[in-house]
Amino acid sequence: MILQALNKPEATTQALSILRKGDNFNFYVIFMLVVVIFIYNSEIQKKNYKGIAAGMMLYMIHWFVEIINALIQKFSGHALWTVPTGTAFLILVGVGIELSLMFSIAGLAASKLLPDDPNEKLFGINVRWAFGIGFAALASIIEIFLVMTPTFVWVYWWWNSLTVFMFVYIPFFVGANYAYYWEPRKQKLVIGTLALINAGLLLIFAVILPLATGEIWI
Repeated sequence: MILQALNKPEATTQALSILRKGDNFNFYVIFMLVVVIFIYNSEIQKKNYKGIAAGMMLYMIHWFVEIINALIQKFSGHALWTVPTGTAFLILVGVGIELSLMFSIAGLAASKLLPDDPNEKLFGINVRWAFGIGFAALASIIEIFLVMTPTFVWVYWWWNSLTVFMFVYIPFFVGANYAYYWEPRKQKLVIGTLALINAGLLLIFAVILPLATGEIWI
């Protein structure tokens, strides 16, 4: 009965079989990494620290939800979303290196549309929410295409474009948009705190517990 409520549960085993293994590595990953470094270096030269904050905010939220997704896999047997194939390097059960590099610049890219005035409205909605919801909807539509391929799987029947829109992409883009307008001190505090939380979770569940128990946790 439980298995009938799952979509392609075998994708979990497939993902775990390639988790953090170099068998599928491709050199295009190096090119993508250099592009990301170039983009951020260019923004630093332009002193676009607001855009950089937006980019880092989204990226930190991205890592947090990916860690939670991996923990769900550990404790329930299946993650909400899984990447069973198609990546050169699977970092966690639901994210390959290509997706992670894309998310590292998504908030920065989205911030290019934000006006100087944080109180400006679009269609009667504050721009932080208007653009955030718009980009979240676009990302959810793209994910619908991804799940039609072998490379991305929504495992649980109740996890779909609406839930990913509400619980993943709205926090991604709205959070990035708010960070764009924060004072530098608040940007450093919030983004730095998220970075420390993510680093702590990775240290515990990806390093310490696997070494202590001899099994993969995330």
